[in-house]
Amino acid sequence: MVFIADYFFKSNLAENFTSADIEVEVKIESSQEIPIDNIFDNFTVEAALYDTGNWYNSEESANLLSSNVANLKLTHSPMGILGFLGNVLEGKLEKPKLWSAEQPNLYVLVLSLKDATGQVVDCESCLVGIRQVSMAPKQLLVNGRPVIIRGVNRHEHHPRVGKTNIESCMIKDLVLMKQSNINAVRNSHYPQHPRWYELCDLFGLYMIDEANIETHGFNLCKHLKHPTQEQSWAAAMMDRVISMVERDKNHACIISWSLGNESSYGPNHSAAAGWIRERDPSRLVHYEGGGSRTTSTDIICPMYMRVWDIVKIANDPTEPRPLILCEYSHAMGNSSGNICEYWDAIDSTFGLQGGFIWEWVDQALLKESGDGRKHWAYGGDFGDTPNDLNFCLNGLTWPDRTPHPALEEVKYVHQPIKVSLEESTIKITNSHFFQTTQGLEFGWTVHGDGYQLGSGILSLPLIEPQGSCKLEWESGPWYPQLASSFSEEIFLTITTRLLHSTRWVEAGHVISSTQVQFPTRQKIMPHAIKTAGTKIFSEALGDTIRVSQLNVWEITWNMQTGSTESWKVGGVPVINKGIIPCFWRAPTDNDKGGEKDSYYSQWKAAGIDSLVFQTKSCSVKSTTDDLVKIEVVYVGVPICEESSLSESTNATALITVNMIYTIYSSGDLIIECNAIPSSELPPLPRVGVELHLEKSVDQIQWYGRGPFECYPDRKAAAHVGVYEQNVGDMHVPYIVPGECSGRADVRWVTFQNKDGVGIFASTYGSSPPMQMSASYYSTAELDRATRNEELVQGNDIEVHLDHKHMGLGGDDSWSPCVHDKYLVPAVPYSFFIRLCPITAATSGLEMYKSQLQN
Repeated sequence: MVFIADYFFKSNLAENFTSADIEVEVKIESSQEIPIDNIFDNFTVEAALYDTGNWYNSEESANLLSSNVANLKLTHSPMGILGFLGNVLEGKLEKPKLWSAEQPNLYVLVLSLKDATGQVVDCESCLVGIRQVSMAPKQLLVNGRPVIIRGVNRHEHHPRVGKTNIESCMIKDLVLMKQSNINAVRNSHYPQHPRWYELCDLFGLYMIDEANIETHGFNLCKHLKHPTQEQSWAAAMMDRVISMVERDKNHACIISWSLGNESSYGPNHSAAAGWIRERDPSRLVHYEGGGSRTTSTDIICPMYMRVWDIVKIANDPTEPRPLILCEYSHAMGNSSGNICEYWDAIDSTFGLQGGFIWEWVDQALLKESGDGRKHWAYGGDFGDTPNDLNFCLNGLTWPDRTPHPALEEVKYVHQPIKVSLEESTIKITNSHFFQTTQGLEFGWTVHGDGYQLGSGILSLPLIEPQGSCKLEWESGPWYPQLASSFSEEIFLTITTRLLHSTRWVEAGHVISSTQVQFPTRQKIMPHAIKTAGTKIFSEALGDTIRVSQLNVWEITWNMQTGSTESWKVGGVPVINKGIIPCFWRAPTDNDKGGEKDSYYSQWKAAGIDSLVFQTKSCSVKSTTDDLVKIEVVYVGVPICEESSLSESTNATALITVNMIYTIYSSGDLIIECNAIPSSELPPLPRVGVELHLEKSVDQIQWYGRGPFECYPDRKAAAHVGVYEQNVGDMHVPYIVPGECSGRADVRWVTFQNKDGVGIFASTYGSSPPMQMSASYYSTAELDRATRNEELVQGNDIEVHLDHKHMGLGGDDSWSPCVHDKYLVPAVPYSFFIRLCPITAATSGLEMYKSQLQN
């Protein structure tokens, strides 16, 4: 039997990309003892290329003959290329439809082996793409364009069957990646299921295909020579590289071959790189080991390099290669802070061409407990020893592909339509490299103080790839709403939607959404409480003081602890304790990274984790018909498990806090907080106040960033607006609990029960917007539990209103790497917060406006 054993599709594009020379190497073998040279005495091989573009656009049957765009003819001279003894078919294709991640045009290649009678004895077929991968100084080019790699690393993982591949899971990955503006994937750290490559060809995803070579642990074996430098290991390494290339070589999605992962560097790598470059010069070679700048890599591809360092390399005139981070932004738990800083640099620095986030999915498995409850299980949950604990939970999605909030930030920094406000001009840039804006619809929405003032469709001229359009903001369709508004803050949001459905999403999908703040006609007014002539009542009851205004509201203050015991609105309990200073947060995975140098270790060593505030003094400073002023001095001291609170009273104060609570007859409580931390302390987790609400006060509305979780260093995607959510939905169920559910830049927030009774909170005076969170789980509980399902709800709702909150970090998860501007240094802080009762008859915006001077 004679059959087609292998083939290699190649295309060589003309300089202007208007035609392509097609070449297919074909290897014919026989199960009989027929000399290779004599096979073509009785057999012939043919190839044809078909354009499938119109196959699915008609209800009629596909016409193969009409879609035949190229016939390839056999050349008579057999070629021996690196052991590939085969034959070459050649042809030419005019006006080829090029493949890219933006436009994944594919053709069908059909190879036919015929006997002397013309009978087909064997046939092979696959989808192929015509594209060119090349290099220019500091640039990786696809079809002559310096595409930006907006990528992720992907392990093969299914939440139930582990490394077993299921096509529906692959498609789910691709759909979600494309919807999140991800255009590239690195197969970490091994060649993956063959169907994955076919799907990436179809959906359009650039790929780095990686050899299954990794040598973690050899650095601990000082008495052994590293395998990459051992001649005895050369054949094994070469075999893995060659097998990968030969299996996957016909896939258009692959733009680079990788020699493996974190395997140091040695002559075996040089040998493998040399083999690839000779066998397949149509693609690049990638390898990070040895410092990411060896001669074996065509791309500078560091791991977890800091922003300032990649910019330094890109600006190095002696380095001609582009820099693409093979791993960055370690997405472990509540992470991915600082990613916007990376993309600010990538978008503005020649020579930086993107990177691959680590990583796509949390690699936990669904496990059923003895009581029948299901949970995500990870290292050690299966009796496995040794294990890596939760270091397999580094994904942008949960194992079932539910997105983490951080994926919103990724989608934002990757978005292909950029919008900026430059003085009086709105600039809209199409950062696609191959697509115009023809298939897109632009929309605009204007919000004043969080509420919509107007919206509409934005008519723009066609924007070419890498082109831009400018328009004066005063001539835009939104200007009448701006001109007539007396809002304190006005934001314009421009969204870009797909007009037509694609393989990966329905029409109407938002690919880009950017918010810019406009200057306002309304001058921002200072804050002032209006008492409206109502009288305040106060009475001392033992160790407490009760302050009230008829039957409207009532606050009970404990003069021993300096904190509130209760706050009732219309007789309904709302706050049951708190309004005290807080500086601690439940540590995240990134907080714990770095062993003794980690933020968590620094906090524990300083005693911040066990900080308890003792009341040094508490006194009523003034009482009038309009107000009651209470001043409390707190001293924060660490409490050891072995010692009681009274035994620690003489401990060195870590933080001294002077709190002035002014209660007005209007029901307003103005909190003035002056915190003085010891200068010896490390950066603080947070600076703010903590209070506890009745569990029934579970409806939250806020004016700030949202609607999803966001933090000071991960908030670019979260637009400023008015959002609503209940407390239960605020919680983000990271597999390993820690700080979560925060919302950044909050101007005001209301906490109300089903009848609308509750508490309003806002910044006051010149204090900036707050970081806000509310949870059924206390900070101590989020710190205690090692799995989300272990969390036990408290008897109330813990609320944090933070003047400062430390960033999440994410450059990596094994060193303290929050950027300086997102740290909270141990220096004095002063800020104001306003609290007041609210009912269903009053909105949060009305409450906020009521404190502005006329």
